[in-house]
Amino acid sequence: MSSVEDSVISLKVKCQKIVDGKKDMDEAYGLLEGLEQIAITVEVLTKTRIGMTVNDLRKKTKDEKLAKRAKALIKKWKAMIDTGGGGNTKEKESKPANGVTKSESPAPVQTQPQVFKRTAAASNDSTRCQSITVLAKSLRAGELPDGTQDPDELAERIEEAIFQFTGGVNDRYRSNIRSRIFNLRDKKNPALRENVLTGAVRPERFAQMTAEEMASDEMKKQRESFHKEAINEHQMAVQEGTPSDMFRCGRCGKNNCTYNQMQTRSADEPMTTFVFCRTCGNRWKFC
Repeated sequence: MSSVEDSVISLKVKCQKIVDGKKDMDEAYGLLEGLEQIAITVEVLTKTRIGMTVNDLRKKTKDEKLAKRAKALIKKWKAMIDTGGGGNTKEKESKPANGVTKSESPAPVQTQPQVFKRTAAASNDSTRCQSITVLAKSLRAGELPDGTQDPDELAERIEEAIFQFTGGVNDRYRSNIRSRIFNLRDKKNPALRENVLTGAVRPERFAQMTAEEMASDEMKKQRESFHKEAINEHQMAVQEGTPSDMFRCGRCGKNNCTYNQMQTRSADEPMTTFVFCRTCGNRWKFC
């Protein structure tokens, strides 16, 4: 491991602690400055994945100046990867890929997607190839955010993770693929696609997420509301309630009822009344 890689990993660990809330955000300026001064190479960027950590830091901070600085650094690294460049020319020349000089050496970053493509192609499975194609299209179904990783590579990593998780091309595999595609294309849940594209949600994690975990914040709140309402109704069912003849049962026409009241919505909304007919067992509610 090179001294440059050691330095980057050390700074990455410290950045991750800030992202996790274990260190103060004020320390981020010094860490970014350290990363800016390192003569980093494409190989080190690929090995350490420091770009994803800095992107997580950019998303977490509320300091606009810090966010812009992190964004500029990510943009600089992305340009390096696109051109196959690097900051440490001597290191690259002393350790040439395939024993050729720097000018003849292919960009290291280009080899990673090719590895995934060879892995998928080796299976000679049209279903897997089709899954990768549709996943890649789903990742591109909208504007690509800053810090986006290669959608084709991500699609192959997601498919491979699903293949391993489900144990092969089977009904569970197909269901998992359909679920990922549906959620990536959900216009009401753009945050999921963005998180996958930028690395906030890793392909291996995305492959195993449940429908509840992939759902939008709006859907999660709606499900929570339904769950609370179901709990409240169950609680009303087991409570005896207050006897009253004010309510007339719509089933048997009797006024032999008990009732309970509970706040099931926001505090400024009327309470919900739960009524139980002691004659026929009918239950109903109203606000």
